[in-house]
Amino acid sequence: MTTPYPFTAVVGQDDLRLALLLNAVSPRVGGVLVRGEKGTAKSTAVRALSALIPAVETVAGCRFSCDPLSPDPACPDGPHEAVGAVARPARMVELPIGASEDRLVGALDIERALSEGVKAFEPGLLADAHRGILYVDEVNLLHDHLVDVLLDAAAMGASYVEREGVSVRHAARFLLVGTMNPEEGELRPQLLDRFGLTVEVSASREPDQRVEVVRRRLAYDDDPASFAARWAGEEDALRARITAARALLPQVRLGDGALRQIAATCAAFEVDGMRADIVMARTATALAAWAGRTDVLAEDVRQAALLALPHRRRRNPFDAPGLDEEKLDRTLEEFADDDPGPEPDPDPDPDSDPDPDQDPDPDGGPDGGGPGGGQPRGGPADPGGPDGGPDGGGAPPEGGVPGQREPDAAGGGEQRPVAAAEPFRTKTLSVPGMGEGAAGRRSRSRAEHGRTTGSRRPRGPLGKLHLAATVQAAAPHQRARGRSGPGLVVRRDDLRQAAREGRESNLVLFVVDASGSMAARRRMGAVKGAVLSLLLDAYQRRDKVGLITFRGGGAELVLPPTSSVDAAAARLEKLPTGGRTPLAAGLLKAHDVLRVERMRDPARRPLLLVVTDGRATGGPDPLALASRAARLHAAEGTASVVVDCESGPVRLGLAGALAADLRGTAVTLDELRADAITGLVKSVRTAGTDRKAA
Repeated sequence: MTTPYPFTAVVGQDDLRLALLLNAVSPRVGGVLVRGEKGTAKSTAVRALSALIPAVETVAGCRFSCDPLSPDPACPDGPHEAVGAVARPARMVELPIGASEDRLVGALDIERALSEGVKAFEPGLLADAHRGILYVDEVNLLHDHLVDVLLDAAAMGASYVEREGVSVRHAARFLLVGTMNPEEGELRPQLLDRFGLTVEVSASREPDQRVEVVRRRLAYDDDPASFAARWAGEEDALRARITAARALLPQVRLGDGALRQIAATCAAFEVDGMRADIVMARTATALAAWAGRTDVLAEDVRQAALLALPHRRRRNPFDAPGLDEEKLDRTLEEFADDDPGPEPDPDPDPDSDPDPDQDPDPDGGPDGGGPGGGQPRGGPADPGGPDGGPDGGGAPPEGGVPGQREPDAAGGGEQRPVAAAEPFRTKTLSVPGMGEGAAGRRSRSRAEHGRTTGSRRPRGPLGKLHLAATVQAAAPHQRARGRSGPGLVVRRDDLRQAAREGRESNLVLFVVDASGSMAARRRMGAVKGAVLSLLLDAYQRRDKVGLITFRGGGAELVLPPTSSVDAAAARLEKLPTGGRTPLAAGLLKAHDVLRVERMRDPARRPLLLVVTDGRATGGPDPLALASRAARLHAAEGTASVVVDCESGPVRLGLAGALAADLRGTAVTLDELRADAITGLVKSVRTAGTDRKAA
């Protein structure tokens, strides 16, 4: 057995160690999510925690770790009456991201259930983790169907396995610990909220601390047993402190003042639901017990907020987790006393009172004229703005003379990035046909989870049984097999597996025109808002995304295909514009990226999203070059959508021609909105109703 790295030997990472220890003191805190870059001791610290948790008493012979003092009355191995108890170390069970649902919840022997009428159940990882730790490394990459199972078990404290009328239920209460690298994608909000605490970790930038990390790791790798022995004293002391804090925990008093601070803090930061208040209360109580106190202080509430609230404030995957500590301190100070009393002095420092005659915002605030306020860039106060947009007078109006080529660089060279417009809910864009890619929520696929469409013989181990088809296959052979009892004689050849249709995730590759023809401020802001909306849709549908931009002299792969949608949003925010429009270069770059991705992941089907007005410049015949590049994608059957960004009363229709070359679909920015068609249907119905009434 491998000797684990000692918990007390981890260098730095104070927040990570504290969050893990608080859960060891009070498992009801609800677990920990550890976010951070690779190589920051996330997994090392989690695996080391299991050695510090006190041993648990279990019913002898029970595979589901029932507590002898309060055994589960519905335990599949029960009932437990007058049985002995045994002590064993607390388990840490690791859930691989590629695990099957049967491995997680357990498996029923369907053949024995049909033929003998018995519940032959093999426990899964949830049963093993009961009263211990369930650890998921790279939890953000966990398949959706496993996430659903975890959510159910975490909410109910039990696992249910049901197959064709045969059901098993057992207790499953565990400490959920997950680690993730945000660069590889974010968590679904439902699972994110199930983690009681979250911590952000990063590698130290202090040379001395980094040297110590390397020194200890090398010593551990050379002789793990000897290294662990050197830290045995610190480990024993920490284990004893955890035991003492657990014993003190029931005596800790959470006063009304602390409760008011907790409630006020959660309200001030506008977190959803009441789970945050409950987690903060349990965390503050555990902090007091860890410090050896029986009263919860304001400092406990503050630390609890820093651990329990950051991940609950996110409204979309593009929001960075975090907490405004100045706002937190103001809230705690305002609600510091049990008796609210008079209004607190907003500025208790008499020496810092401003001169009432002095301008409160000398640098210019929202109403001033300094750097902090005044007119927006590119507006009337900046008539010659670098964007050369409609307000700056540098770009020609949209919908100019048909056939007249727009200048290669609207407004000159590279333009400053502009902010994206408010994102909106988009229409559902999917890849036609039936795929077999990774589970997701975009396109139709043959999957293990979804609606049943038929049956087939199993290839390999039996998955989801199709009961009716199995009975139908076995029924004609009962007399020949000598059936005499009530059970059905079932052979392996009779088993039929359910054929299901589900949804898969896709590779959504964005090709965004960032040239001068798109550089007008209002226009590029709308384009970025549309791309941001599509990225949000890709996040919700569990897609991989990539981002290519073309402008100036060529195209650039700004973000290689990744599961991190927020990374794509960050690249989009900093996207500069201006210069020529090398549309063909963008399409050829997309062709190269998709060719490589097909070799890496042949089961994942791509969806090409080209965001452009269809214009092309550069070379002797840029539109012909773009047309040939588009036909390359069409020849390979790549599903494509062109988001037509052209606007104005007169349109050239170049984006529609590009979509025809791609054998794809063209949609305008307005048509991209999910409510566009709904609004049209409503207006038609209203008009029809009005005519009938007339």
